[in-house]
Amino acid sequence: MTSDRDTPKDAADDGGVIDRLYEVAVNPMRYEELLDHWEAMIAPQRAASANESGAPALGLDAFTGHFQRADKVLDRFIAETENDTPQAMIARIRQTAALAVDKSLRLIAVNAAGAQVFGVTSGAHLRELPLADGEAALLTAQADRLINGNSHDPVILRLRMAETDRPMVAHLRIVTPADKQPFVIILSSQVQWPAAFGDMLHTAFDLSPTEIEVVRGLTLGQSLSDIADARGRSIDTIRAQLKSVMGKTETRSQSELVRLTLSTMEIAQFSEEIAAQTPETSQGFDTLEPRPFQSMTTVDGRRLDYLILGDPAGKPCFFFPLDYGLVRWPASAEAEAARRGIKIIVPVRPGYGMSTPLRKGVPYVAQLADDMCALLDHLGVDKLPLITLGGDSFIAIAFHAAYPERLTGLICCAGVLPLTRAEQYERMDKWHRFILAGARYTPHLLPFMVKAGFALARKLGKRGFVNAVYGKSQADVATFEIDEVYEAIVCGSEVALSDTHSAHDAFSREVIAHETTDWTAEVAALKGSVPVVFLNGLQDPQVPPATLSEHQNDHPWIDFRVYPDAGQLLFFLKWRDVVPLIEEFQQG
Repeated sequence: MTSDRDTPKDAADDGGVIDRLYEVAVNPMRYEELLDHWEAMIAPQRAASANESGAPALGLDAFTGHFQRADKVLDRFIAETENDTPQAMIARIRQTAALAVDKSLRLIAVNAAGAQVFGVTSGAHLRELPLADGEAALLTAQADRLINGNSHDPVILRLRMAETDRPMVAHLRIVTPADKQPFVIILSSQVQWPAAFGDMLHTAFDLSPTEIEVVRGLTLGQSLSDIADARGRSIDTIRAQLKSVMGKTETRSQSELVRLTLSTMEIAQFSEEIAAQTPETSQGFDTLEPRPFQSMTTVDGRRLDYLILGDPAGKPCFFFPLDYGLVRWPASAEAEAARRGIKIIVPVRPGYGMSTPLRKGVPYVAQLADDMCALLDHLGVDKLPLITLGGDSFIAIAFHAAYPERLTGLICCAGVLPLTRAEQYERMDKWHRFILAGARYTPHLLPFMVKAGFALARKLGKRGFVNAVYGKSQADVATFEIDEVYEAIVCGSEVALSDTHSAHDAFSREVIAHETTDWTAEVAALKGSVPVVFLNGLQDPQVPPATLSEHQNDHPWIDFRVYPDAGQLLFFLKWRDVVPLIEEFQQG
């Protein structure tokens, strides 16, 4: 094992969050472990700050640098994970000798560098690696503990090659793909140090040339004494340089510094290039009719897409599809809307699909309201009812506050209202609390969390992700399994997440705006201005029964309609109750 006896320690104990942060960056399947550790760490602080006005960000700024660097690693993962077989994963590791082993502890993948360094091929047993006496057995035992035991924490070993006695660091971590057998990746320090890597370390961490050499020596498996001898310096000098490095990289031990270096080594050759390409048509795979995306140009030159569902010549209604981008209705619902002469206008918000993202610094919700008004003007629509899903009740109420003359009625399916009590966060299922409380209390760290969640959704598949997020809501899981609901959600959410597009940035900005805006006055302004109906399910993981009861008491003028057998996906289950409300609120 690596020794940290020469390493200065940081007094703060992060409870393993930093280690898990980097693990999530290279393996989003570990997301829930990070969620649980983060929740355990910030829950007491969240409760303490809940009584303070303004809900300030918690004192977790020390994590910011780690989140930013892990974000770069995650960018690489998102760009390169179309095929997540062990062979594909290992093949993407170019500079570093890397191996993958299955439960038999035989090699199932060896990259080109690994084959050259170790002289092995797939099928060989891990104990056959040409390491010094007893060290192949040590490596095998650690891999066996990871893959066949209960431990999932990464392992760092300091080993030596048999013939040259050259030191080597091995970083082991387990990968557990959805519906596939787990395997262990072994990333070694047997590398050709990339020429540009020193420049990247200087740019990212402001390391000096001598500090970079210390990092290089540790990464290649040298001890502090080895580095001191090689550089002709005293051990105290090397220790001082290491202390400086760890301060700049915000690492707490040699192991963590080596793990950070191995995980980010190939960033020097990486530049983010994810094509934001969405098909020109929303295409179902079973009963949904294809619907072409249409577009308009905003006054500031941005592209804004939208869909028209139902009857293109019918009476209009607005549909806000949640920050998951659920822009399609079940096929039978779209057909019923067409039969009744209802024209459903579905905006594709900035950053979703092909709609141009908003520049940083632009007030997100205010611009959304302006965009929605411009879309109505573009379509020649004066007034209309508006249907929302989940948290989009916040966007709808902001739209009404800016343009109160444009709405004839508001129908909020699984609608939410401002949270006024700390316990309302605590009642949520952990996935929803993790994102919403993070947006409220640590908004500067939320974008990484959301991006990692989107990467997990891509890795699990949308069915697996829905089951993870809504697993405690039997109603939502059952609703998603209805064939035409499954098709509508999978097809519709392509504007948020597809093989070529991820709307994680827009999602983050929306959630942060929702949680850092006091919109109680805008809600109060609805009273007597426009009819408001909330349809809520008692199995909603974000608005459970106790919170819903508080909303009913706080806003008795809202027409609440409660469904015991529904959750947050209520609209897809109860759309037959929504359609008559649309007609009721439409202008004659």
